[in-house]
Amino acid sequence: MIHANHSSKTFVDVLAARASATPDSSVYHMLADDGSESGALTFGELDRRARALGHHLESLNARGERVLLLYPAGLDYITALFGCMYGGAIAVPAYPPRMNRKLSRLLSIVENCSPKFILTDSSVIVAIRAGLANHPALQSVHWIATDLFDFSGDNRWVRPPLGSDSLAFLQYTSGSTADPKGVMVTHANLLHNEALIQKAYALNSETVVVSWLPIYHDMGLIGNVLASAYNGARCYIMSPAAFLRRPAAWFEAISRFGATASGGPNFAYELCVQKVQAEHCAGLDLSRWSIAFSGAEPVRAATLDRFAAKFGPYGFRREALYPCYGMAETTLFVTGGRIEQPPVIQAFDKSALQQNQAFEPAEPSAGESYVSSGRSQVERVVIVDPATRTVCAEASVGEIWISDPSVAAGYWNNPDLTAATFRAHIAPTGEGPFLRTGDLGVIKNGELFVMGRTKDLIIIRGRNHYPQDIELTAELSHPGLRPGCTVAFSVEAGGEERLIIVGEAARERRSSLVIDEMGEKVHRAVAEEHGVAVSELVLLQPAGSLKTSSGKLQRGATRQAYLAGELNALKMWRNVVHDERLIETVYMDTSAMDLQGIEAWLEAEVCVKLKIPQARFDRNRPIAEYGIDSLAGVELVAAIEEKLGMELPFESLFVAEPSLTRLAGIIREELALKATVQATVTMDSPNLALPLAFPVPTYGVSSAREAN
Repeated sequence: MIHANHSSKTFVDVLAARASATPDSSVYHMLADDGSESGALTFGELDRRARALGHHLESLNARGERVLLLYPAGLDYITALFGCMYGGAIAVPAYPPRMNRKLSRLLSIVENCSPKFILTDSSVIVAIRAGLANHPALQSVHWIATDLFDFSGDNRWVRPPLGSDSLAFLQYTSGSTADPKGVMVTHANLLHNEALIQKAYALNSETVVVSWLPIYHDMGLIGNVLASAYNGARCYIMSPAAFLRRPAAWFEAISRFGATASGGPNFAYELCVQKVQAEHCAGLDLSRWSIAFSGAEPVRAATLDRFAAKFGPYGFRREALYPCYGMAETTLFVTGGRIEQPPVIQAFDKSALQQNQAFEPAEPSAGESYVSSGRSQVERVVIVDPATRTVCAEASVGEIWISDPSVAAGYWNNPDLTAATFRAHIAPTGEGPFLRTGDLGVIKNGELFVMGRTKDLIIIRGRNHYPQDIELTAELSHPGLRPGCTVAFSVEAGGEERLIIVGEAARERRSSLVIDEMGEKVHRAVAEEHGVAVSELVLLQPAGSLKTSSGKLQRGATRQAYLAGELNALKMWRNVVHDERLIETVYMDTSAMDLQGIEAWLEAEVCVKLKIPQARFDRNRPIAEYGIDSLAGVELVAAIEEKLGMELPFESLFVAEPSLTRLAGIIREELALKATVQATVTMDSPNLALPLAFPVPTYGVSSAREAN
């Protein structure tokens, strides 16, 4: 059992030490969508490749410069990250934008950090370079396709003069394109936080990790990828799209490789409860899964209960559930549960919570259950009144403030926001500095319960969305929304967070507005730009927006009025979810290859997955125009594959953008071809598989279509 060398000052030291001690030990294994292993890296090979790439970057004077990483999930991403560290450069983990989505998110990062280099592969360059070529911030950028790179120059590498305070990378928080926040993570931050994770999770060289989380995001990058290198563990990586397409693949990998640590946001556990059926679980052994961490969004007691009950028969233990709390600004990890103990769930009085007091309810009906995010693993977690900046009394809900060496150095190129967020001091003593998290919480019996946000951040399926971005997208999608009078927020319904948009009708268009048309356009625009579905659009009377005396929108007050049914609504649009049984009533004999039957089944399936009424669905319009997000897309592809027994490239819905009529025609042709071939196949070739003849470009971006 080998632990990390605590004398390491940088992550370069960590990998170099691992490569010296156990060069032939594998650390990263990439899994294909079918679960087979498609590649692997040992510590020695990763060190060699990082040295060669580091030397090349050094020769290009990249030391201290920002290097944007644009890769699908895979081993090349990991190599590029360590190559930046070995070259003394500052990596900026990102991802290739989806083909039918605007480049605004990526360009906002580019404008903020001004990268001098972009590391990617040749297929991504072909796909997106043209869209970025004319951007002023990228006129002098140096593109490097590492899949064409010669890694033989490792012997010329010279260790850069890095210290513990040197920046390892910029972790851009998911969200605002108008105000991107690049968290400056130092090597000291990384090493300290990895040590906290190691102790809390009891990780070591015998740990086996399975991860479907995006590599560019802090939970996947630091909690899985870098933690594996730090502890000498083995890490099996699958693409986020593979998990979303077929959640059972996650369990299959955990069972097959004997994973001891794996996890994700609450939505992932809920998705498994809903989508993984008994027939998918035959032969699974989840008994070695000892750390099933859940973080990045509110952890729900009902989800934990359902998950433990459903997968208990296959060896999963409730004690493995590990709620935790953290954020990019603290590198990652802040609080966590206790090993081999079930999650702590506490009921608080609903009325008292409205007064920011956390008391046990007098009777069960008056209470609301919250899941503890565990105990503090950092130096200090303090609950502070955000208005007075004084420490809250016991049982009072306040803002969570944190002090620890894991707290990052601040936001890149944003000194004012850095001072406000990372340099807070407690009144009246002046004690500090503390990180202001923007999260509301209370500590009871040493357990941290996260109750909500002081800010307006929207968290859906583990992704952060800044409301001002969604609001702008909505307003630009339809002239009937009055500019500057739109509010976006989320509410819980059906065990998940749903997006609500409240907008004010433009006075001059009030009488002619068609709410169904407006709702569909807003939904489509938001889904295409932000990858999240709009659940409801509430249209207010002119001058009906809730604003402060200075004219600022009151998002919190609008949300409360919505929940209380007190909005002065003119019209309302709801995203209709059709009954799943509608699909079952559509008869389709695939052997008959009836085009009309295929179209009817596809229409029902698409309307359910995309949450749109059949009455307003046009079979001749591109399916992508209806605002298909990542989860709906992979669910639709999986349903088609399962029903028809053929392989449909995920990119087809986003790149080729077929209409339903066109897609049905292609499917019919494939079924006919498949039937013809099967009729002539001999016993010598029983496993002949046919690729779907779909007009999809050849660039490799499918695994970058993450759950985010």
